[in-house]
Amino acid sequence: MASFLLRRIAGILATLIATSFAIFGSVHLAPGDPATFLLGGRSASPAAVAAIKAQYHLNDPFLVQYVKWAGGVVTGDFGRSAQFRQDVAGLIGARLPTTLWLVGYAGLLILIGGLALGALAALRPGVVDRLVLIGTGVATATPAFVAAIGLISLFSIQLGWFPAFGNGAGPGDRIVHLTLPAAALALTFVGLLARVTRAAMLEELGREHVEVARSRGIPGTTVVRQHVLRNALGPITTVTGTVVAGLLVSASIVETAFGLSGVGQLLVSSVTVKDFPVVQAVSLLVVLAFVSANLLVDVVHPLIDPRLSHAKGGTS
Repeated sequence: MASFLLRRIAGILATLIATSFAIFGSVHLAPGDPATFLLGGRSASPAAVAAIKAQYHLNDPFLVQYVKWAGGVVTGDFGRSAQFRQDVAGLIGARLPTTLWLVGYAGLLILIGGLALGALAALRPGVVDRLVLIGTGVATATPAFVAAIGLISLFSIQLGWFPAFGNGAGPGDRIVHLTLPAAALALTFVGLLARVTRAAMLEELGREHVEVARSRGIPGTTVVRQHVLRNALGPITTVTGTVVAGLLVSASIVETAFGLSGVGQLLVSSVTVKDFPVVQAVSLLVVLAFVSANLLVDVVHPLIDPRLSHAKGGTS
């Protein structure tokens, strides 16, 4: 396991280096002068343009610029926002709690709804199974912005149950304000997790050891809990990495739709005005979160299914 972790960490570092190079290089691939973008299209004197180029090291060769930027990233210095005239790290830090609340709330809804619907479909073949499949199919095909519009129209405008905009003040008020955004963010992934759970449980229900447990008179709930659901957690855990990536990407759409001052909304506004330091920093953090989630899945997976631990031990 130790050698496996070292290989995975080395792979993550290589991925981050390659991704950071690609993200930083995107500035130079954009048409036009980066200094013009950083000035926001405003007319400026030659002295102001020279100052911008000196501040962002635009006169240096590309590799020198990248090394300086990457060195700053390692120490937590992501540069200075051209839009807000503030340090990028401070901008992200101020907005990160809102995004973490939103993603955590949505993740809880995905876990509860996906597992419950998937198990219900697997254990109730026939009408219930078909209804769950239809519902999860619709949920999976519904984009986050469409879900946001529908939820705002129904639960905020017509029924008035939840606010449509804002972060809320305090934990209780924040949960109320984030309920609709979290539901819009979670909808697609509830359908995905439900379908994965259903398929995994159906596969386990057909295995010989489950039939043997039933023939011995073991209660059905015990069989499902100890022999079916436990063994089905492997593929369910594997899909977590995809869910994390999807949540982080979709959060930008949901935060914009509900007027949340999170990292996703910051990314959207920065892309609009071509605030490259912020775009680079947020993009790199999204990649870091994704690879970290996949590493966590790789560590937890053998604990759920010891057979994977033995297989990895034999190949290392």
